[in-house]
Amino acid sequence: MTALSTPSAQTDERLARTSALRKLLARPELGAVVGAVVLFVFFAIVANPVFTQPASIATVLYGASTIGIMAVGVSLLMIGGEFDLSAGVGVISSALMASLFSWSLSTNVWVGVLMALVLSLGVGFVNGWILMRTKLPSFIVTLATFLMLTGLNLALTRLIGGNVSSPPIADMDGFDSAAAVFASSVPIFGINVSITVFIWIALVAVASWILLRTRIGNWIFAVGGDANAARAVGVPVAATKIGLFMGVGFCAWVAGMHNLFAYKVVQSGEGVGNEFLYIIAAVIGGCLLTGGYGSAIGGAIGAFIFGMANKGIVYAQWNPDWFKFFLGLMLLIATIINLVVKNRAEKKS
Repeated sequence: MTALSTPSAQTDERLARTSALRKLLARPELGAVVGAVVLFVFFAIVANPVFTQPASIATVLYGASTIGIMAVGVSLLMIGGEFDLSAGVGVISSALMASLFSWSLSTNVWVGVLMALVLSLGVGFVNGWILMRTKLPSFIVTLATFLMLTGLNLALTRLIGGNVSSPPIADMDGFDSAAAVFASSVPIFGINVSITVFIWIALVAVASWILLRTRIGNWIFAVGGDANAARAVGVPVAATKIGLFMGVGFCAWVAGMHNLFAYKVVQSGEGVGNEFLYIIAAVIGGCLLTGGYGSAIGGAIGAFIFGMANKGIVYAQWNPDWFKFFLGLMLLIATIINLVVKNRAEKKS
């Protein structure tokens, strides 16, 4: 009589252990890590010894943080399957709201800061709400928002302040305390590190926790992968996507407040084109344009690559025109690596 095989004799692939190396190779930010290491070594050689000095690293981190703060919100939104082309001018809109509101009503600067937060979250909510109600592509919805905010920034600044730049508010109540929160520096071993670096790190940590440790994180990946399938299993697709747009708005508020209190004056025509830098940082970091894949840490590494390329070229005393070449090269290399990693991960899953 032939012996029957028992279930215990068969190996359940769900119980098979995955090696640490395989887990590492499946990470969405792998391409960004490779690019960051290569770029750091490259500039450490060609811009030696300036690039590796502590003060230079602090400057690189500052440049990375100004992009990285926005890249956090944009990365989560892209994982959720959407884009926000109004993010760049949204930063300036937030800064102008705080400045113009405080100046025109002669209120404490903190009142303007809070009104700017309401505006930024409101813009995000409206973007998400229109997207879900009309089913239009986020490209169209946020492009329209981009154009409207660009016009409003210029028109209202001229109307209220009589100029294309925000009125001075440095002598108003609350400015110093707000500047300490959004635009101060923290001395570390004698090197002044911008507070934006620490805000950036905190936002990345919170976003990573949301993505990897909460139900909301599962919802974000689900709506980015297949919104219809996610809706069929009870995921609140509309609330999730609206919340992601509001997350971008929150990051725009943080970045806008830094711009206002660091430079004291904001030009109403600024911000145009910066949305592509945020998207590039997210894509370099492993976020696919199709949604459902990526990480907040990857977006942070993408922003760090931006900071290294931007400052490294200066330290190497090259023509600044090379910056866009390096940024495009890193985008191409990281994207190819990310696609290879994703395809290998899907085949082994």
